[in-house]
Amino acid sequence: MRLENRTAIVTGAASGIGRAIAERFAAEGAKVAIADVAIGAAEEAAAAITAKGGTAIAVAMDVADEAAVNGGVAQVVEAWGRLDIAVSNAGIQIVHPVEEFSFAEWKRMLAIHLDGAFLLTRAAIPHMYSQKHGRIIYMGSVHSKTASLLKAPYITAKHGLLGLTRAVAREGAPKGVTANLVAPGFVLTQLVRKQIPEQAATLGISEDEVVRKVMLKDTADGEFTTVDDIADVTLFFAAYPNAALTGQSLIASHGWHME
Repeated sequence: MRLENRTAIVTGAASGIGRAIAERFAAEGAKVAIADVAIGAAEEAAAAITAKGGTAIAVAMDVADEAAVNGGVAQVVEAWGRLDIAVSNAGIQIVHPVEEFSFAEWKRMLAIHLDGAFLLTRAAIPHMYSQKHGRIIYMGSVHSKTASLLKAPYITAKHGLLGLTRAVAREGAPKGVTANLVAPGFVLTQLVRKQIPEQAATLGISEDEVVRKVMLKDTADGEFTTVDDIADVTLFFAAYPNAALTGQSLIASHGWHME
């Protein structure tokens, strides 16, 4: 029970990677807030955790809305009296060549990935400072480190998260707060499944070729990363006992990108 007596909020946790993280945290003893714009799905996810003996609540949150983020964090602190772990995981994907992105799409991508991470950090960190303990974890990507076709705003946002991680690590260290970034490779979530036909159409290749020649071609074993892989890495950072690893990122990509 590595997270016993800890409380956590995970954004975008009604499904996919976020839900796997929330379930793993709860299994390790944490009280977990499932924060998501899809409140019905968040309530279902929280109920599933509770049914297994864990403690979870659902929090309605659009991470690009300042009032919603502030209110959601306040709800968690009111319910449990503290906030120990904040995982900024919410994200979307839009796939186009850069010249085909509308400015509205560009702004939406950055608002959800990057503004959302900032807003969650700003809302959570005063509570962590007051208790002299906190773990802030950002869901980056291999695209925090490198680039590929058709994802200019996503890559820009994920690179930005790496900078935010390092800035928060510097500021938080004297007050007991660490910051880390998890960098997954392709995880076969609904978000990634949606990209397969989109990339096939844009690149003029088959969906099978998108998987083999685009998504998995540089992995060491030809395998997708799993939600459980990412939950394990996130738990590692959340439960790490001191600040030795603050500011660091960890790539989990089956060898797609190595450094």
